[in-house]
Amino acid sequence: MTSPGTPTVDTITRGAEHVYSPQELQAKLASGRQLRIKLGMDPTAPDIHLGHCVVLKKMRQFQNLGHKAVLIIGDYTARIGDPSGRDTTRPVLDGKAIEDNAATYLDQAGKVLDTSEERLEVRRNSEWLGALKLDDVLKLAGLVTVQQMLHRENFKLRMRDGTEIVLSELVYPLMQGYDSVVINADVELGGTDQTFNNLMGRELMAKHGMEKQVVMVLPILVGTDGSEKMSKSKGNTIAVTDSPDDMFGKVMSIPDTLMANYYQLLTDLPSSRITSLLTETHPREAKDVLARVIVESLHTPQAANAASGEFTKRFSQQQLPSDIEVKAVASSPIGIVELIRHVGFAASNSEARRLVEQGGVTFADEKVTDPQSQVAIEGQPVLKVGKRRVCKVTKK
Repeated sequence: MTSPGTPTVDTITRGAEHVYSPQELQAKLASGRQLRIKLGMDPTAPDIHLGHCVVLKKMRQFQNLGHKAVLIIGDYTARIGDPSGRDTTRPVLDGKAIEDNAATYLDQAGKVLDTSEERLEVRRNSEWLGALKLDDVLKLAGLVTVQQMLHRENFKLRMRDGTEIVLSELVYPLMQGYDSVVINADVELGGTDQTFNNLMGRELMAKHGMEKQVVMVLPILVGTDGSEKMSKSKGNTIAVTDSPDDMFGKVMSIPDTLMANYYQLLTDLPSSRITSLLTETHPREAKDVLARVIVESLHTPQAANAASGEFTKRFSQQQLPSDIEVKAVASSPIGIVELIRHVGFAASNSEARRLVEQGGVTFADEKVTDPQSQVAIEGQPVLKVGKRRVCKVTKK
């Protein structure tokens, strides 16, 4: 193993919202030993998106300094559901959905992390949480008070509003905190919405007579809509599995006001370069640089350049993509809603109907705004849905 580096706290905490505590982190970094950097991810959805990449990139920074990432797949905690940032109880996933989602996580996280055995340890928390007996759970629960749990902000709001809190939600922070005890974490990373859970890990480690983990929380990445946090349920994500063209196009679609946030959290460009791009460069050019850097980090420089060229051709010069797909349908005329769903541009009729009503659909160069419209397939007319989804349509 190469000797871990000893950067200043300012270097390793760039972009962090808060560190508990900087002095403890500096002491750990100066110890000369390989630190264990924990990140827990509950497999509640099949895709990892750029919001996850904020903490994954920070974890990669620690790896580059010689430290070991410990990625915990929360296959057990996902059965309860993390109450963080929620004003209602999270729906419980079934075992198959959890397993299907978990199966994809390592490959996706590997787009950011060093997956070598020296730098990455992957664990499932069902290993230890599934083995706990009732007396073990009661002993763990006896380490914290109800008042501590109810101090959590979203619990306070739900109590004020008369919204139910189920007991399993009170147990969730204990389970995540116990993960830190089991794997003996030195540092735990998380978004600001994970602060309570992460600090619970510090508390439980102290109660077990262990050196407390440092907690580093990072800002939440705002989604492509410019208002809500990036979340699959909000439909405002950029997935790490997106194609280079889709990823580039989605970055180009974010509001200009988000560029500083994305540059700071998703790139390693020097602060002076970011300031120059945001203040001295046209927003279109600054966003192009941002999109290239993000695509390159998850794909290749060649893919980033090609995606930039394709975007310019399609949207600046109003040309069709060079690799436009041709989709065949069995009947003509066909309802516009059925057509959108058939070609894969919407997962359901209701989603397709909404896209039409929002004015984002054109067929054969004509805007379609009535979901009841029937369209005729003559030759290979072009269907466009939104800014990025386009195909030609032909009759079988």
